[in-house]
Amino acid sequence: MAAPQFLVHSPKDNVGVVVVEDLKSGTDMLGVITETDTTTKAKANHDIPIGHKVALKDLKSGDTVIKYGEDVGRMVADAKKGDHVHTQNMKTKRW
Repeated sequence: MAAPQFLVHSPKDNVGVVVVEDLKSGTDMLGVITETDTTTKAKANHDIPIGHKVALKDLKSGDTVIKYGEDVGRMVADAKKGDHVHTQNMKTKRW
């Protein structure tokens, strides 16, 4: 198997974490779902830095963001599958 560009912990997650440097817009990404040892694919719609999130499905403003099987925040703007998910479109629910 080729090296993955993003990792997902649980099949319930709606975002993955980019694990390669310099991921460019237009990249056909391979992801690994670690809980089930299966793969998934998405196309990057933006350049996404290592450690940042990528949407695994279309997300709407108000949707809960699930990463590592846990609620990590809510969307404050829409994002399409393959979009960069970060402070421009997601906020923590802590404050």
